[in-house]
Amino acid sequence: MPGKIAKNFLKTVSFISGSPSATLHLGRSIGERLEEGSIIALIGELGCGKTLMTRGICMGLGVPERLVNSPTFAFVNEYQGRLPVFHIDLYRLDNLTEELGIGILDYLNRGASGVIIVEWAEKMRSLLPESYLEVQFEVLAARTRRIVLTGKGDRFIHLIEELNLI
Repeated sequence: MPGKIAKNFLKTVSFISGSPSATLHLGRSIGERLEEGSIIALIGELGCGKTLMTRGICMGLGVPERLVNSPTFAFVNEYQGRLPVFHIDLYRLDNLTEELGIGILDYLNRGASGVIIVEWAEKMRSLLPESYLEVQFEVLAARTRRIVLTGKGDRFIHLIEELNLI
């Protein structure tokens, strides 16, 4: 009997955000659709909107906006909303050994009952599961960003389709 082959494992859509409020709104729309065990991998240069997107995602999960800050110096902030949120910032880490040292695998395991949002996720791609939402930011102008969402796995393909960005 042949093995099951996934028809679609990836879906990518590009969104142009013309303002911080548009980025925040997109994040909120994503957060409203997230389920337990969701992992969001944010990728982009410094100041491109990763923390703003995280703030929006957390708002969509019922976390007050004022509570969400970049955990650059703490590495991880935890928030309680509709689901627990683990906001990880890898900016200050240089290698996988350091990531393992801060307990990244423990957070990936704990995230099964909540949502994990990782800023600078390109530093831990090898640790990410098969199914997650990748969000890449490209700075086009002072207030304009191209945000590329890539759903990896059925859950996130459906999430992108629900966002109706096309």
